[in-house]
Amino acid sequence: MKKLYYLSTCSTCTRIIKELQIDEKTFEFQDIKTNKITRSQIEEMAKLSGSYESLFSRKAMKYKSMGLADKPLSEEDYKNLILEEYTFLKRPVFIIDQQIFVGNSKNVIAAVAEAL
Repeated sequence: MKKLYYLSTCSTCTRIIKELQIDEKTFEFQDIKTNKITRSQIEEMAKLSGSYESLFSRKAMKYKSMGLADKPLSEEDYKNLILEEYTFLKRPVFIIDQQIFVGNSKNVIAAVAEAL
């Protein structure tokens, strides 16, 4: 299975997709803004990545505006926040077979390119 969770309005996601030459013939694309993440999908991602926290983006604008930086968050909190607000998912998220690649750092993108 090859799946991509991304935002179509995100220029970084678009650049990475283009850079890696990924298309809808080889990957199942899911725009998380128009097609929300389900509970089973986030549970699968957490199982592959090892935690919900590893999927959580602290760069989301709502992270600061909701005062989350000042609160201790549990794994259940991370899970529920991602399910409630798509911007809390660190993106893009690539699932290639049983491997998961989360985020847009150079190391992550290089690992995706190698896995392809």
